Order: sequence, then C-alpha cells, then structure tokens
Amino acid sequence: MLEHKTPVTVMIMTKNEEAKLGECLQSVSWADEIIVLDDESTDKTCAIAEGFGARVIKRKMDLEGIHRNFGYAQAKNEWVLSLDADERVTPELGEEIVKTINEGIDCNVFAIPLRNYIGDYWIKHGGWYPAYKDRLFKKEHFRYEEVGVHPRVFYDGERGVLKSDIIHLSYRDFSDFLNKSNRLTTLEAQKWFEDGRPMGFGRALWRAGDRFFRSYFGKNGRKDGFIGFMIAFFAAFYQIMSYAKYWELKNKNQEVSK
Repeated sequence: MLEHKTPVTVMIMTKNEEAKLGECLQSVSWADEIIVLDDESTDKTCAIAEGFGARVIKRKMDLEGIHRNFGYAQAKNEWVLSLDADERVTPELGEEIVKTINEGIDCNVFAIPLRNYIGDYWIKHGGWYPAYKDRLFKKEHFRYEEVGVHPRVFYDGERGVLKSDIIHLSYRDFSDFLNKSNRLTTLEAQKWFEDGRPMGFGRALWRAGDRFFRSYFGKNGRKDGFIGFMIAFFAAFYQIMSYAKYWELKNKNQEVSK
C-alpha cells in the first residue's frame, strides 16, 4: 500500500459511469490529483467523483482526440496517467508508476499492458493481451490526433514500457460488445466519408476476412475457444458494418447533390 501521494495527474473520462467509477478512483488513490472529465452525465457519476476528492470538469464530448487533449491540458502535474472509468490500476502497476516517476527515467511516454475482459473472462489471445497502450506521459510531449474514432497518439522523446497491468473491463457481455460496436462503426464510417477515403465493397470484404484470420489464427484467438471465435467474428463484422454505413452516407450525399 502506497502511503504518500505521488505528483501525477490521473485523467478519467466519464459518461454515466456510476456503476464503475468508484473502483477506478480507488485504484489510483495514491495520485495527488485526479481529474474526472465528464460528458454531461445524468446519473451519480459526478457526485461519486467529488466524494473521492476528484476535480470534476464538465465538457460535452465532441471529437475524442480533442476531448482527451483538453483534459490533459488541465493537469497541474507534468506526468499524466490516462484512464477510462472501466479500467483499474493494479497495486503492482501503481507501485511501478511511482517508482518510475521518482527515479526520473529518461522517457516521455510509457506504454502499459491492458488486461481485457468480456464479463469475467480474461482474453489472453487474438491480440487482446498484453495490448500495450501509451497511457503514462509528460503532458507537454504528448497529444492525440483530433479525430472521433481510433485517434493516433503523437509524442516526442523516448518511449518506455511498464510491466504491470491495467485491468480493463471492456464489455459486460456480447450485447454490450455489439452496442459499442454499433456506435464505433458509425464514427468509423463518418471518418472514411469525411476523409474522402476510397472504399469499395471488395476492399471491405478483404479487410473483414483479413481481420478475422489475423485475430483467430495469426494471433491465436482460437486458444480462447468460443470467445476467441466471437472476437474474430466481431473484428470482421466491424469492417462490414463500417462499410455499410459509409455506403449509406455516400449515397445520401449523392442524392442531395443531384
């Protein structure tokens, strides 16, 4: 158990997360600043955050990259740890972060392994573990691409890798998986359309097949049994649904232009 607060800002994005936020906040109680960037929650999310002593900043989500960059800019500390409400920092990771910051290692960014779950099942294959993400960084050297879905990260300087995990309670069940995929495929289609990206049905089919085989065979998703198959299936489904929504947007735009 860490006894002293560490000069790191934890930034957590929320939207109606009253069921998950408490455990997330408890897992980072060793940080001397916690910011909850809230997207107009209508439940008890903000009250829970304030009860833990977090600083709540309310801001309507626009593009994910813009939203994240805004949140990071509010941090009082040089170091920022970026989390979502469905994530928890393991005690081992907390100690590793504190040690890393105190030792002054010459890196501006650290990748952290994510331990992803569907329900109570830890997904160990198919590219889902360790699934490193750049989550600990010096805010002046790091930013997200300002797009709505799957924004890339940009940073300068060296990148290190931490050993301990963030626990990510990715999906409650397959229904939750499907619902989130529906939202993300809408954003993906909008991104393709706005970028003017050429995307035909044949290419979409190829991408779908490629995603399935890479997940299930190339990255050993089959070792996770039926769940591994479903993850590979959803990876393919994501590409097809993104294309279907892109096709709709493109055709509606053509009709309006006539």
